[in-house]
Amino acid sequence: MTIHLPFDNSYARLPQHFFAPFQASEVPAPLLIALNTRLAEELGLDPDWLQSADGLAMLAGNRFPDGAQPIAQAYAGHQFGNFVPQLGDGRATLLGEVVDRHGKRRDIQLKGSGPTPFSRRGDGRAAIGPVLREYIVSEAMAAMGIPTTRALAAVSTGEPVYRETVLPGAVLTRVAASHIRVGTFQYFAARSDEEGVKTLADYVIQRHYPDAAEAENPYRALLQHVITAQALLVARWMGVGFIHGVMNTDNMAISGETIDYGPCAFLDTYDPAKVFSSIDQFGRYAYANQPGIAQWNLARLAEALLPLLHEDRDESVKLAQEMIAGFRSPFETAYMAVLRAKFGLKTEENEDGDLMQDFLDRMAQGGADFTRTFRALVAAAAGPEGDRDVRAEFIDPMLFETWAPRWRERLSRESGNGSGAAEIMRKANPALIPRNHRIEEAIQAAVNDADFTPFRRLNEALAKPFEDQPDYADLAIAPMPDERVTRTFCGT
Repeated sequence: MTIHLPFDNSYARLPQHFFAPFQASEVPAPLLIALNTRLAEELGLDPDWLQSADGLAMLAGNRFPDGAQPIAQAYAGHQFGNFVPQLGDGRATLLGEVVDRHGKRRDIQLKGSGPTPFSRRGDGRAAIGPVLREYIVSEAMAAMGIPTTRALAAVSTGEPVYRETVLPGAVLTRVAASHIRVGTFQYFAARSDEEGVKTLADYVIQRHYPDAAEAENPYRALLQHVITAQALLVARWMGVGFIHGVMNTDNMAISGETIDYGPCAFLDTYDPAKVFSSIDQFGRYAYANQPGIAQWNLARLAEALLPLLHEDRDESVKLAQEMIAGFRSPFETAYMAVLRAKFGLKTEENEDGDLMQDFLDRMAQGGADFTRTFRALVAAAAGPEGDRDVRAEFIDPMLFETWAPRWRERLSRESGNGSGAAEIMRKANPALIPRNHRIEEAIQAAVNDADFTPFRRLNEALAKPFEDQPDYADLAIAPMPDERVTRTFCGT
């Protein structure tokens, strides 16, 4: 392949023990399922070339263009609270990096590209279900304005993968600000490789948080940047009812992007204790636990950075504890801002938290659908004549009716007498989310019938999540009892 893509692979220039070079194994009969042409153009890649035989060969991991340096990254991680000192990319190939049209450096990675030096006896492949799930959800999150890795392409491989059953194989081309994780720092810290931790920290500062280099202690500034980025991210998750499902430290990106969608899901009825992941047997990563888990993960990052925070060990521990304890401040600020927008509030009053939490409690008590209820609240902001759809979401409509006067009284104190509330709410409350049962329908059609029509239709609809789209009204309907997805799976 003589085509040259604009790769500039800074991570591959780090010391060799940061990664393992290798060649992805070929697949027999790749077929393009989906190509994100808008993202390709943003990356400076030619969509027509990506759809050519040579482009498809790259997206499948069969051949790589000039400039690509395929590597698997090393990292460790806490998985459900248990530390694993070596994980690494077991089924992913980092092809390289490009600088996009906005001047941002982006990784291009193939997921499901075959065994790597970190595969731990696994086949390194991905089934089509997890590939389609990540494509759908990551692109929906991007459309909702939530920081996330992106999906450039999905390719079927023409070969089976063997899990509990035999499934069609696929490869996802993922784009990320980087694939550096909390677990990447843990990998070097676990080996007492302080030079490795410092080299990685310097690289992250240069790549993601360059203003930290100007701080009195750049590494404390780096930690604070990551704390803030994760606080803002999790607040945004909570605002759309997103449950990551597997918030291990190797699944927390230093960049502040959502990464590794695995068993992710969205709330249907509002339940703060909701868990979907089949492997989360004790609810560690339940919806309401996500802020606390993010803080716990950040404490593990702080532990890895201890030698860099202060020359005195005790002082370093003290500084780290103070910084991690400070996570709650940016999180609560961000979360309250997310909630205020969902309720149409521009200003802040002391009683807002109680008002909004009372509504959430009533939603839980009344079995109200998270997304549909908040979207219906948009019409209700204009007055009681718009209450019908909100009332319909509650088993007992009185739960809403006895709360609504307090909300409207609060809206009346907004500038303009709350006249702009509906517009604020419309931009904060999506009409469409990737409903779990709709994702499952798309996956089953692809697996059983090689039919990608539901997958493509879902992606088209989710590209405009805040718009009312009559042609896709069926995708906004909550699942019937027999349609509900109660368990999701990593698919690895």
